Amino acid sequence: MAVKIRLTRTGARNAAAFRVVAADSRSPRDGRFLEILGWYDPKLDDANCDLKLDRIEYWKSQGAEVSDTVKSLVKQKKAGREAVVEAPVAEEAAVEAPVAEAVVEEAAPEQAEQAEETEEAEAAPEAADEEEAKADA
Repeated sequence: MAVKIRLTRTGARNAAAFRVVAADSRSPRDGRFLEILGWYDPKLDDANCDLKLDRIEYWKSQGAEVSDTVKSLVKQKKAGREAVVEAPVAEEAAVEAPVAEAVVEEAAPEQAEQAEETEEAEAAPEAADEEEAKADA
């Protein structure tokens, strides 16, 4: 039996989504399959596919032929894994961000002092009105 790793179509009309499957090469596109190896949704921008790379490698080692589209998806997925390894570089930039927040926090006490002074100034006329009311009584 010749096994192919290919896409099968799912989803509604004009809203196609696909499963990545290992299937007998003689079975129809949406017909019987041996194993589901992942999914692909071309409408999504980020993370538009999920593949079981270990199972794909297993089927390839058993002689399965991979379709061009699935080869492209596997290549993208492997490139995405490498990007995750490079992610700590982005963390260095994130370390600098709290420093900027600390500057904002330092400015905040000054603003709090100004707000307190404003509240005191607003409260002073009210206190004077209360004293006048007491004196009138």
